[in-house]
Amino acid sequence: MPRYEYRCRSCGTTFEVSRPMAESSAPAACPEGHDDTVKLLSAVAVGGTAASSGPAPSAGGGGGCCGGGGCG
Repeated sequence: MPRYEYRCRSCGTTFEVSRPMAESSAPAACPEGHDDTVKLLSAVAVGGTAASSGPAPSAGGGGGCCGGGGCG
């Protein structure tokens, strides 16, 4: 289940709430009982290593708007 980060505007507490994506925009009360909270934008980091340091190859062998052929 996704976790969403919120900050309370009243006391400044930052907290997380786990909820379904369908409820991602629902308000969340802070643990101190305040209702004036705002959802924070989270950056997700994905770890891993690449086999090479160059750009990733494009699928379809030509790129472009329709996968490498005939757009114009």
